[in-house]
Amino acid sequence: MSKVLIVGGGAAGMFAAVFSALAGAEVHLFEQNEKLGKKLYITGKGRCNFTNACDMETLFDNVVNNTKFLYSAFNTYNNYDIIDFFESLGIKTKIERGNRVFPKSDHASDIILALERKMKELGVKIHLKSKVQKLFLENGVLRGLVLDNQSTITSDKVVVATGGLSYPTTGSTGDGYRFAKEATHTVLTCRPSLVPMEVAEDYIGELQGLSLKNVTLSIFDKGQQCYSAFGEMMFTHFGITGPLVLTASAMIGDLLTNQTLSASIDLKPALTKEQLDKRLLREFEANKNKHFKNVVGNLLPSTLLKVTLARNIIDADKRANEITKAERNAFVDYLKAFPLTITKLRGYNEAIITKGGVNIKEINPQTMESKKIAGLYFIGEVLDVDALTGGFNLQIAWSTAYLATKIPKKISRGER
Repeated sequence: MSKVLIVGGGAAGMFAAVFSALAGAEVHLFEQNEKLGKKLYITGKGRCNFTNACDMETLFDNVVNNTKFLYSAFNTYNNYDIIDFFESLGIKTKIERGNRVFPKSDHASDIILALERKMKELGVKIHLKSKVQKLFLENGVLRGLVLDNQSTITSDKVVVATGGLSYPTTGSTGDGYRFAKEATHTVLTCRPSLVPMEVAEDYIGELQGLSLKNVTLSIFDKGQQCYSAFGEMMFTHFGITGPLVLTASAMIGDLLTNQTLSASIDLKPALTKEQLDKRLLREFEANKNKHFKNVVGNLLPSTLLKVTLARNIIDADKRANEITKAERNAFVDYLKAFPLTITKLRGYNEAIITKGGVNIKEINPQTMESKKIAGLYFIGEVLDVDALTGGFNLQIAWSTAYLATKIPKKISRGER
């Protein structure tokens, strides 16, 4: 019987343990925390958005970095396979907005407990509070692992599933990158991704907690648009967050290294400037003698109106019938391009994932095995592969973990 050592008891590690055991291996899973799946507990706001029920093209479209590397992984074990897998373990699932898939119970713990039960059923030896110090290498040959207590566990197959650097309180401390470097692998620059952004404007604090729906966020680098999307976002005490912002961080985060970026929010994307101007004219005509501040109150949320009036685009106490065309045009421009200056991304404590990691050029995309060290595998977030929110990053974890087990698929794709 072959022996497999897996480092990391998160999504990828537990999944690799299950299928390695199904293949008949003696499996040892090492987790430095006191329990398994600590990061999984907080994914999807504790509900665990574990994949996305989209078509294959959309699955690939939502991968931001090194899409081609995942061709074999996704085509071997896809999003419908993982849904079937969890349903076979008794987890009822549901599909929500954006094709996000959750356990029907809305409890991430159900996913973790199902994996834990399956591992125990298959005889996986789970070692909690067991921190791996380093790989056991002799003259470039993999021999196993060395634990923090200096004990050595021998094996000719080690799977590194340690995650990245995001949410370090869950145990994601970058150990996998250190192991990769020990094995002469290149680790590409890491940074937080799917993370909120800080902005420079001092009025941001006044907008804390304000959510905007059906707006368009656009970001510019030296005047050139580098991101634009429609959806939802929210203001915080430091800047902006929400789906639009998290997605933007994955796309343009690298540009923020040594500079700031200008941004604008189209607060009324359903209307052209001409249509918005006509609406304003109607409002002013119907309320000729009212003050500007009282006429436009229904156009903006109260907190945003307060910030808007403070900018003095139009005197708040000016009567509607006194407002000039130039003032009206300036106000329309403001509504169509509410200005922001993005200064930086927030840190790993708030990042959903880590961008960067083990260079995929040094990994066999069909098996996840190192091209440098036989028997050494890297799976999940530790690799330089990342995707957008919506269950896509966990799908990367499941699919790459499956490939590292090298066994025939056990569960067929369901008809959906």
